[in-house]
Amino acid sequence: MKRYLLLGLLSFAVVLPLHAAEYTIDKKGAHAFIQFRIKHLGYSWLFGRFNDFSGQFSYDEKNPAVAKVMVDIKPASVDSNHAERDKHLRGEDFLYVDKYPTAKFVSTGFKELGDGKASLQGELTLRGVTKPVEIDVQHIGHGDDPWGGYRRGFFGTTEIALADFGIPFDLGPASKTVELELSIEGIRQ
Repeated sequence: MKRYLLLGLLSFAVVLPLHAAEYTIDKKGAHAFIQFRIKHLGYSWLFGRFNDFSGQFSYDEKNPAVAKVMVDIKPASVDSNHAERDKHLRGEDFLYVDKYPTAKFVSTGFKELGDGKASLQGELTLRGVTKPVEIDVQHIGHGDDPWGGYRRGFFGTTEIALADFGIPFDLGPASKTVELELSIEGIRQ
């Protein structure tokens, strides 16, 4: 009897981790974006994005608290639609890509809030500095795609202070923070 009970418990333990589906962020198909905006001297918004990033996430609808996210970003891929500005953004005043060629986000927690909203906590490493960040998340949708795969998408927003990540350039009092928008579509593996 003990043997059957032990086998039952072991099979239950083996099945539990299988519920969280693993997804690869679909950067290749241009179905994911990391965009930002910052006030330019307080007079207008300057928009940009990072063109080179990769990542994965796991998600279990029955147990969303175990969700995990990991994203690697190449800051040298910054694109603000202006070559000279992008060169400045890659330099020591901002992203300092020669010394810090990668940025990274690793989740530390996920909490469902209801109505398709959630809070994602994690650590962002930028310019060699790691700080906790919280991302407001909205579930966009999930389901089969036309190519025989299964996809899931989220949209997230957060705001970070430039000084928190050692960015020394002063754009004025209205430009101390940058807003990030993350549109993430993953393909189930």
